[in-house]
Amino acid sequence: MSKPIEFYYWPTPNGWKISVMLEELGLPYELKLVHIGQDEQFEPAFLEVSPNNKIPAIRDFDGPGGAPVTVFESGAILIYLAEKTGKFYADDPRRRIQIHEWLCWQVGGLGPMAGQAHHFRHFAKEKIPYAIRRYTEEVERLYDVMDTRLEGRDWLVDDYSIADIACIGWINAHERQGQDLDEFPNLKAWYQRMLARPAVQRGLELNLKLRK
Repeated sequence: MSKPIEFYYWPTPNGWKISVMLEELGLPYELKLVHIGQDEQFEPAFLEVSPNNKIPAIRDFDGPGGAPVTVFESGAILIYLAEKTGKFYADDPRRRIQIHEWLCWQVGGLGPMAGQAHHFRHFAKEKIPYAIRRYTEEVERLYDVMDTRLEGRDWLVDDYSIADIACIGWINAHERQGQDLDEFPNLKAWYQRMLARPAVQRGLELNLKLRK
């Protein structure tokens, strides 16, 4: 029997993407905590798995052709796991294109902008009103994009997919981004549907106490 997937993790919105995905898939995994507050992401052993010194990353001992493979970057990991299992993806090429669109939207827009809002609102040593306003307003715009997309839809692309999983960690931190979900009713309903899923609950709760 193959060894469990090694999951390099710290409880952050990007880490939660993969913890939720693994819980949804029911794949066995071994948690490898990378304490980013103690610079463990710069250790040589971790850099062999994730050369960009960022979590999350995985090592799958049952990779393509049965050989081990490492994957870094949360979007790439989601695609890899979806292709490996055939779940939370799409066989239809047009639907798969849409899943890729919304996954890239999250990776290139929602995540970075929300991350900057987090930084300037809560962690920057110097409070810069322009930066706080700039990123908070951009996150608000992106929330509106997602809210519009979800009008009349339960999920971003027809069925529940990696596009939804990619977004949950960031939306879960909406208050820290200065956002009120009551202003985005379709997004709020989506968020409630996500939180009702047991695997999402388990993924978000994974070692949450470590952030305190």
